[in-house]
Amino acid sequence: MKRKKRKPESKRSGIGILSVIILVIVFSFAGFIVQILANSDMIESASSPLSESTIIYSADGIVLGTIHAGQKRISVPMSQISPYLIKAVIASEDSDFFNHKGVSLKAIARAGIANLMHGRIVQGGSTITQQLARTLFLSTEKSFHRKFSEAYYAIELERRYTKEEILEMYLNQVYWGHNTYGADAAAQMYFGKHASALSLSEAAMMAGILGAPEIYSPYKNFDLAIKRRNSVLIKMKDLGIINDRQALAAKEDKVTLSMGKINKYKFNAPYFTNFVINRLVEKYGRDAVYKGGLRVYTTLVMSIQKAAEDSVTQFVKNEGAKYRFSEAAMVAMDPNTGHVLAMVGGADFDKSEFNRAVQAKRSPGSSFKPFIYTAAMEKRVSPGDIVYDTSSVFEVFATEQNPDGKWRPNNFDRKFRGPVTVQYALENSLNIPSIRLLQKVGVESAINVAKRMGITSDLTPTLSLALGTSDVSLLEMTGAFSVFAAGGEKSETIAVLKVTDKNGKILEENKPSKVRALEPDIANIMVSMMKGVITSGTGMKGAIGRPAAAKTGTSDNFKDAWFIGFVPQMVAGVWVGNDNNSSMKGVAEVGVCPRIWKTFMQAVLKNIPVQDFPRPNNVASVQICVDSGLLRGPNCPAKRLRWGTFWTDKAPKRQCHLSHGKRSEPKEEMIEMEDTPEEPASSEFQQETF
Repeated sequence: MKRKKRKPESKRSGIGILSVIILVIVFSFAGFIVQILANSDMIESASSPLSESTIIYSADGIVLGTIHAGQKRISVPMSQISPYLIKAVIASEDSDFFNHKGVSLKAIARAGIANLMHGRIVQGGSTITQQLARTLFLSTEKSFHRKFSEAYYAIELERRYTKEEILEMYLNQVYWGHNTYGADAAAQMYFGKHASALSLSEAAMMAGILGAPEIYSPYKNFDLAIKRRNSVLIKMKDLGIINDRQALAAKEDKVTLSMGKINKYKFNAPYFTNFVINRLVEKYGRDAVYKGGLRVYTTLVMSIQKAAEDSVTQFVKNEGAKYRFSEAAMVAMDPNTGHVLAMVGGADFDKSEFNRAVQAKRSPGSSFKPFIYTAAMEKRVSPGDIVYDTSSVFEVFATEQNPDGKWRPNNFDRKFRGPVTVQYALENSLNIPSIRLLQKVGVESAINVAKRMGITSDLTPTLSLALGTSDVSLLEMTGAFSVFAAGGEKSETIAVLKVTDKNGKILEENKPSKVRALEPDIANIMVSMMKGVITSGTGMKGAIGRPAAAKTGTSDNFKDAWFIGFVPQMVAGVWVGNDNNSSMKGVAEVGVCPRIWKTFMQAVLKNIPVQDFPRPNNVASVQICVDSGLLRGPNCPAKRLRWGTFWTDKAPKRQCHLSHGKRSEPKEEMIEMEDTPEEPASSEFQQETF
């Protein structure tokens, strides 16, 4: 009996493997179809709005910062992209773009031959449409499944959108290196300009980067980026897009990159830019700021900002160690509009993002005194009135510093000058006269003046307010001093002029808003007094050779130093100190703050016309004897005479009658703390005609 022949084992095994392969292909194809069907809606939404970066601009059109959530992206229409870039990208990435239907067999064949000849992958066969499909819908894994999907999506994109729409989507989506997506964001990152302004040379370099952004970036390898640019130019010439002359001129064109000039902080004016970002997030929410593509137009002027940064950096570097300070801050404003023109929040943003111009609240020291003197002027005290600078004890509430309830303040130099004019006391920042003045006009009156002028921080209602013991910010103080420069009008502080959405719709627009905080004569007479701080007082090192007014300030134990000064067109405040609150040495004596201010102001006022402040009305200047407060008498020695400014109805009318023998001055006076602003003026201020 014959046995049946068995099929060879290998044949049965082959059939089994083939069946498995067929099943894998079938299921893979089925999965592919399911994925395509599931993602069909994605194709329809390919042109939907992208998450876009918010851009912050200075008043002079410079990009201060691009704010984004993970990706820097700015979407613009094709009309805002340089034709050079469009042509360069097509030449380098897909020269047959306007002829294929999403997939180019010619490009695939060409790439295959090139890769075989080199023995490695040197050229890709993907069209621009395929690259867009990969960016929109797929991962970057290398597999046949992804390539099939990519081809399908590319064909579908071509079926549903025009070539121009596909090209616009691609140019706004494609990755250009350094976490930057889209042509406009890349143009700003590489060249500091919008995509619409790219030259042929710049456009060719950007097109050359696309092949491998992390390799061809000019910030990674400038020479290689130049070679890539030249290759793109040659290809554009070979395709007839440009001629020989254009290609040669573009090759010789010197490429200037901007990233090295966009400072290491990621933002220009980093303290100010962060200040603006925080305000935007408070108002619009984080998503709108980081994904909504807002356009933010600020008040900052880069030339003024640069001068402020240079002044602060220079002094901290050159004098910080010598005088024991490690930080400084500056704010500059237009007193007539409230616009913040410059803001420096510290010596180095890289080391500390803490904004000492805004976030820090420090003791202003004697720079607070002008608010007290303003309250006195409102009570009809005159700059020429006499006040005594003598050793005094003030009755206060018992504290840890004054457990017996007796306060014995001193002057900065620990000297007393006897009878002085109110103006002299302010010019030389004398403490005792300022405390007496505060006591006379009333603490609440001084606080009221400070609040009207723009101080928002809490102010403790004690006599020590005369020495600036309540903490405030530099931005507050600079804004408040703007009232003096603006003739008594207070403008709201403005950092943002306008905010629009990505389509240009205005979301916010801020225009100067003024209220009268001081009567013009009060403001003008205070300016007149504060001019003396620079011409003959504690701020002489801040003299800039043109009419200016200011006030110095040094806090207790020399932990803070201030100088806030102004001309009619600009006010600037300076602070120096240490974050750990340690004491400085010699800062006031050498005038660090006035000199920082002077360096800055001389730089920014070069092309601004010299302008003086208005003179106050209803005042008269007469020569008086400081011992009596009366008009110069026949026996008054020259050294006891001063010119004093008085409200016209308060000016002395009678001559001094003293014989000017040896004067006896009070050794020490006990003064009650009670504030009695409604009572008649004390003998310190009385003239016989009052």
